Amino acid sequence: MPNVPPVTRYLLIANVLVFALQLVLHDASTYALSQHFALWPLGPDQLGQVAGGAVISVGFRPWQLVTYAFMHGGFEHILFNMFALYMFGGVIERTFGARNYTIYYFACAIVAAVAQLLVMKYFPNGFYPTIGASGAIFGLLLAFGMLYPKEKMFLIFLPIPMPAWLFVIGYAVVELVLGVTGTQAGVAHFAHLGGMVGGYVMIQYWRGKLPLKPKRQLLR
Repeated sequence: MPNVPPVTRYLLIANVLVFALQLVLHDASTYALSQHFALWPLGPDQLGQVAGGAVISVGFRPWQLVTYAFMHGGFEHILFNMFALYMFGGVIERTFGARNYTIYYFACAIVAAVAQLLVMKYFPNGFYPTIGASGAIFGLLLAFGMLYPKEKMFLIFLPIPMPAWLFVIGYAVVELVLGVTGTQAGVAHFAHLGGMVGGYVMIQYWRGKLPLKPKRQLLR
């Protein structure tokens, strides 16, 4: 990956390696990694039975706010996220610089996790884990739309070019509708929106547009 800047390259490699480990350990049925590193709901631990009849205890741990973002639920899940990371990560890393890009990426992932935890706490729909880099990826998408609003983008199934700002707003509205209506079960729509909110706050902070000002303005 010679044209991919270093942080994005390391993130791609880390995600692929963790997914490979999930496959080797048959995590989908054994929860060998998910038991400890997926994002579980807040509250007391719960017991669950996995493949082979083993009973495991699962529950929220602070490090899951980060580790969940390196795990994925299948080939389609990781391919979509890694493609988006490849497409948008390099552009945003070159714009922010490696250090600020790293801060931005993980801030989006953490805010996405917090949003998902709050939704699971106040609108419970079962005790299940959340995994995937999608929250951070949606933060990158938001950054692209804010920093390069006139760039043309289009959906694969709807090849009609549209400005990035419109694409991002439209995608956010769709995520909100799907999340509120529960139309697409099994997808953490509010985590996606949380990642976008985290990204928006970070960018506005770096632009000096929040009450709390940065030491120096990083973005226009």
